[in-house]
Amino acid sequence: MKAISYSRYGGPEVLEYGEVRDPKVGPDEVLVKVRAAAVNPVDWKCREGYLDTVLDAVFPVVPGWDVSGVVVQPGVAVPEFAVGDEVIGYVREDFLSRGTFAEYVAAPVRTLARKPRNLSFEEAAGLPLAGLTAYQVLVKALEVKRGETVLVHAAAGGVGSLAVQIGVHLGARMIGTASERNHDFVRGLGGEPVAYGEGLAERVRGLAPEGLDAVFDTVGGDTLRTSANLLAPEDRLASIADAEVLSYGGRYCFVRPDAADLGKLSELAEQGTVSVHVQETFPLERAADAHRLSEEGRTRGKIVVTVDWESEEGVA
Repeated sequence: MKAISYSRYGGPEVLEYGEVRDPKVGPDEVLVKVRAAAVNPVDWKCREGYLDTVLDAVFPVVPGWDVSGVVVQPGVAVPEFAVGDEVIGYVREDFLSRGTFAEYVAAPVRTLARKPRNLSFEEAAGLPLAGLTAYQVLVKALEVKRGETVLVHAAAGGVGSLAVQIGVHLGARMIGTASERNHDFVRGLGGEPVAYGEGLAERVRGLAPEGLDAVFDTVGGDTLRTSANLLAPEDRLASIADAEVLSYGGRYCFVRPDAADLGKLSELAEQGTVSVHVQETFPLERAADAHRLSEEGRTRGKIVVTVDWESEEGVA
């Protein structure tokens, strides 16, 4: 099959488009014909070797953890899905090798859920990792409740934009940091935008003089420290970007595959509660350009790589 792969750590130039071995389908796996795969910052961080201390790389590595596509072969121990089912997945294993930037991926059934019927394949591909991150932090780590006030950083990004929508669904008041050009976008999600940068603490206190109940940090560094200083001792703090959060009594969170959580997100999408904004799409062979755009760190919503099946003949 055709795929993007890399045989050593490095910049976008190490990504190659070409033939790789077809995936084997284990008993608890599902062979998915990939229609789209979203780009996440963790993809290029893995490619650069930043996660080498926690994830073994079995080269050549096919990058990508997000996918939307169609089931072409369920494993022998998988009754949950049938041929032709449209699915989404956060296909992360505990090593790097069999990613989603490919024509096919063998996905463990624990990583999959049914695709929201009202989302395109491109939109649906952007839901799993970012949506699960937002959902697991807000619902499980921060335990956000109706009537609370929550600050989320980078509210126009992939995780942040979904966190704003999920928080609003939970009944919380969501304040989100964003650049001025994205303030209307954040308002459209149901959030209250605030400019990041110098003076952030004063601007947040101006919006919420009664204080915050929780902060969801997606940036780390000075932003995390500013956030910690905005909270009272009984308030909650979680970060997906900086383990220093532990020194403030907060939670350091890394998203995990969870079919039940992903199914809940799919339901919320079908209800119109959450939507996915796709900033730009790239064909599979241009995945390196998609990585470059992600590394710029100014994405509104998601960047997605697509697999073109229209010109293929005789494909399963």
